[in-house]
Amino acid sequence: MTLLAVERIKLFTTRSPWWCTLIALVLTIGFGALMAGTSEENIAPLTIAATQFGYTFGLVVVMVMAALAITTEYRFSTIRATFLAVPNRPTALIAKATVVAVLAAIVGEIAAFGSWGIARLMKPNVDLAINTAYEWRAVAGVGLVYGISAVVAVAVGVLLRHSAGAIAVLLIWNQLVEPLVQLIPKVGDDIHKWLPFNVANKLITGNPDPSTRDVLQGPPPSDAVLGPWPALAAFAGFAVVLFGIALVVANRRDA
Repeated sequence: MTLLAVERIKLFTTRSPWWCTLIALVLTIGFGALMAGTSEENIAPLTIAATQFGYTFGLVVVMVMAALAITTEYRFSTIRATFLAVPNRPTALIAKATVVAVLAAIVGEIAAFGSWGIARLMKPNVDLAINTAYEWRAVAGVGLVYGISAVVAVAVGVLLRHSAGAIAVLLIWNQLVEPLVQLIPKVGDDIHKWLPFNVANKLITGNPDPSTRDVLQGPPPSDAVLGPWPALAAFAGFAVVLFGIALVVANRRDA
């Protein structure tokens, strides 16, 4: 518990988490408001999925925050003091990842329910009640995806140790590599179905109710072959493996 408290204090005494949290909330909730304001009943109806259109943009910002939480320590060499105070390096890094993941999950839930809430305020006559399992996943599932993605970002930060490099890898993979893989002839679509962030997106967009999920509304539907909850488990497994590799590397090299 002491380590968790220390990591919490370290995280919140820097500016980047506060700015990233603000930007993530403004982006996601702002897109929710935009979708509500531009919706038309017969052309682009407002749905639960549509209110979460901006969740991927907030995800990018949350991963930047998570990467900075660890790379900033390497940049200013405060990680050395951390490892001197806690010789068991994996324990210190696990505590940091836990705090960052919890913050990311909270930001995700606030962003998701905030986007849904502002849409309801703007369009009170539209039925946006959260009733089905899909609708609950589409909103409440955002926090789960954000939290696990934060662990992935911390792992990348530990492996690369440079803010620019870690952020570049995360953004390029999430925004370019995964979508462009589909362009590979013959095998591109098959590979894309198993890529981590596409798999994670299955929780948010998978198995929608035919009456409430238009493919043109909300985040792009995932083509992952797994069901929503197995997909989340697979994404969590990916995060655990990557973070485990990061712990081994951090334990073997100089701080």
